Amino acid sequence: MQYPAGTTIAVTDGQKLRVFHNIGDELHLRLHELPEPDVHATSKGGSRKHHQGQSNPAERRTEADSYIAAVAQWLNEQALSGQIQKLYVVAPPRALGELRKHYHADLKSKLLGEMDKEHTHDNAEHLHEALVNAQNPH
Repeated sequence: MQYPAGTTIAVTDGQKLRVFHNIGDELHLRLHELPEPDVHATSKGGSRKHHQGQSNPAERRTEADSYIAAVAQWLNEQALSGQIQKLYVVAPPRALGELRKHYHADLKSKLLGEMDKEHTHDNAEHLHEALVNAQNPH
């Protein structure tokens, strides 16, 4: 996998979205992290209720799916407005599967690839290493 200059790399996990641009070229990946996008999940059912004890796993999953749908919507808007020309997505398998349900055709046409791994909380150096290793598998 090569990441041409200007490729957008979106890294998400259902709670957070990090966005990077390759400011290098296809041979020399250089990540520049952008400010965290303002992505808001739509909450079905009105206000959140606070439960005592452990939170409901189904509720957490619904919140994560809602956030992932909002991430996909943001990515779609960026692709449709021309802000994203080429895209590579990094997300855990479940989040990636949910994202795919919401990809617009225009976004799909700009998608260079996907990595089904959790790297949302990695520092930029570790993410860079993972992307380079995906680019040059051993």
